Amino acid sequence: MFMEGDKTPISLVRGDILEKAKSLGFSDRQIAAAWNTTEKDIRNIREKLKLHPSYRLVDTCAAEFEAYTPYYYSTYDNSVDEVRPSTKKKIMILGGGPNRIGQGIEFDYCCVHAAFALREIGYETLMVNSNPETVSTDYDTSDKLFFEPLTLEDVLNICHHEKPDGVIVQFGGQTPLNLAAGLKANGVPIIGTSVESIERAEDRKLFQVMLNELGLNQPPNGTATNEDEAVDAAAKIGYPVLVRPSFVLGGRAMQIVYSDDELRYYMRNAVAASPERPVLVDRFLDDATEVDVDCLADGTDAVIGAIMEHIEQAGVHSGDSACVIPAPTLSEKVKTEIRAATIKMAKALDVRGLMNVQFAVKDEIVYVLEVNPRASRTVPFVSKAIGQPLAKIAAKLMTGMKLKDLGFTKEIIPTHYSLKEAVFPFAKFHGTDILLGPEMKSTGEVMGIDDDFGLAYAKSQMAAMPPLPLSGNIFISVRDQDKHAIVKVARGLIELGFVVYSTAGTATALEAAGVPVVRLFKLAEGRPNVLDMLKNDQIALIINTPSGPVARQDEVRIRTTALYQRVPVMTTFAAAQATLRALRSLKTKTLGVKSLQEYHSR
Repeated sequence: MFMEGDKTPISLVRGDILEKAKSLGFSDRQIAAAWNTTEKDIRNIREKLKLHPSYRLVDTCAAEFEAYTPYYYSTYDNSVDEVRPSTKKKIMILGGGPNRIGQGIEFDYCCVHAAFALREIGYETLMVNSNPETVSTDYDTSDKLFFEPLTLEDVLNICHHEKPDGVIVQFGGQTPLNLAAGLKANGVPIIGTSVESIERAEDRKLFQVMLNELGLNQPPNGTATNEDEAVDAAAKIGYPVLVRPSFVLGGRAMQIVYSDDELRYYMRNAVAASPERPVLVDRFLDDATEVDVDCLADGTDAVIGAIMEHIEQAGVHSGDSACVIPAPTLSEKVKTEIRAATIKMAKALDVRGLMNVQFAVKDEIVYVLEVNPRASRTVPFVSKAIGQPLAKIAAKLMTGMKLKDLGFTKEIIPTHYSLKEAVFPFAKFHGTDILLGPEMKSTGEVMGIDDDFGLAYAKSQMAAMPPLPLSGNIFISVRDQDKHAIVKVARGLIELGFVVYSTAGTATALEAAGVPVVRLFKLAEGRPNVLDMLKNDQIALIINTPSGPVARQDEVRIRTTALYQRVPVMTTFAAAQATLRALRSLKTKTLGVKSLQEYHSR
């Protein structure tokens, strides 16, 4: 038996049972699973029964005097609703949710700046977030703070209660972006870049069509919803391939695989693939330079915020890679091509607000890796590097203002170097290899600024800890393809007064090039070895690039021991080169400090 004009069984409309379940804290999704129906059906039943939460106030002044900035939580206890009414136009900002590895705190910066900007132009700001350690959940950052989970049900409940004039999903990273389609389907007015444009950038097939129309390069790629499809895609593309689930946070479950066996294992164990959430399979561009670009667009014009060159090569998650503004090694031809491609995509996607693009450059060919029509974790870094509050500008663009109105009409290329370095939690996870890859591992970031690249890099390492040493012994052990290139770095380090130690393979390559090196035993060969020297505080720096797709046990032990001895470790050749430049600068130049205002006033 069904309700008239509905397919919902009458037995499900037991209001007393549903009300009891909601008062006990069960979500619509949990109830739907128990009753073998859908979340949407449960929401429709609640609508018919007028079963909605009320919102209680947390008094931030403990009743000592009137609290002008309280915050709210939902309850189904049928109590009096305590949200204060308002006649102002309202815009709701969805935050990033709980902070965890892979979810950058940088998104919180964007949400806070958006709230400030919207308040400047007369809007009441509603913040929805559930992380007590962030500034967005400081109760006087926005006009109203709803301390609620970032789920479709909870956001729709607040929208039903507050009826905002617009909702922003662009500033909280992937978490609120994943809610965009569901919110729109329920009539929520999403402002900024449209849900269709977000889908076009996220959906692999739609995105590929757009790039083909624009004449832009993309690494060979495919999609797979099961093991066999993945293996077929890899056979067409060629190994190594980068595999990842679609619509994920922080590169979660991303991996570079080198064989059919590895790929089958990945598909069986790492992800749950489905037609709705296929696995993306991309050709991995080995030894390519990765580039991040942040851009602002208003539907008519688009302006580059910054072109950031990564220190680590492509394959390291952009949230983990050190990067620098302006790009020090990219040719003018490549930078011109990157600018043109970014603006083409911003216009094709009709972006209103921020957009981030990730490129790879190999042999002077520019490839588009990914486009995110939202704020990226590089926005605070770029804003400080160029002296323009990108998140504030983007929030105002979403309300209909234009770049010309806001005075941001051309790319700012600073005369100083700004270098972002990631901060990692490895010391808290005993036995974890510090080697970086496509899955994000960092929990924060720091920034070094100087007119000299080397000093900017040195400052970033001082802030990220441990700092670079000015003297001592350096252990170098690199993979075969880096042995020829590492000669120049080793020679430069010796010229600066360091003593180089290596095991047989790297030592032979250095000796053949006339570089003096002290040989050490491998761990299995005897003593003294590098672990002995690390434990005796006789190693000041390690350069260790991985020897293959699977880290050798010896390499993991060396890198882990260095971590606990607070010895800096460079795991890519590019980082080794940057380290040499930094040490040269530290030895020959004066380390100075200036405020951001001093840099930008020039």
